[in-house]
Amino acid sequence: MKKLTITDIASKKGKEKIVALTAYDYQMAKIEDEAGIDIILVGDSVANVLLGYENTLKITMDEMLVFASAVARGVKRSLVVGDMPFLSFQISKEEAIKNAGKFIRAGMDAVKIEGGEESIEVIEYLVKNGIPVMGHIGLTPQWILKIGGYRVQGKTEKDVKKLKRMQNCLRRQVFSR
Repeated sequence: MKKLTITDIASKKGKEKIVALTAYDYQMAKIEDEAGIDIILVGDSVANVLLGYENTLKITMDEMLVFASAVARGVKRSLVVGDMPFLSFQISKEEAIKNAGKFIRAGMDAVKIEGGEESIEVIEYLVKNGIPVMGHIGLTPQWILKIGGYRVQGKTEKDVKKLKRMQNCLRRQVFSR
């Protein structure tokens, strides 16, 4: 069984469905991997789901790394993506690469960064330095304080165009390697 790579996932786009699920522990990751899931995300939603935090803003990088390494140990085939928690990438590009590197060392194949145009410089920096990034636009739980809660995005034509611009920008980062 061959380990999936970013290139494998990209080659599926438009040709076949790409299946992605979240896992927080070794056992669930193993089950998802054996079921043939393409991408397993170690989401910062573990903050709410398993740790009882009221939102995703409180989980730390150290806490995320415990779950990330447990998931990585359960996976042989799936591409595993670690969700960069709040303030692990927003402070500086140097802080972002340090934290993304911790995820890679924990067994992640890529990291996920939430946000739109405000995150693009960090995304470009990580990709330029060899760390694949999955963008997360639309519903952005790490921005709940700024936007006043969980809000549906892309309701207006202007917002839709902004989301599509960000999507295209992220796509260029992945395929420009």
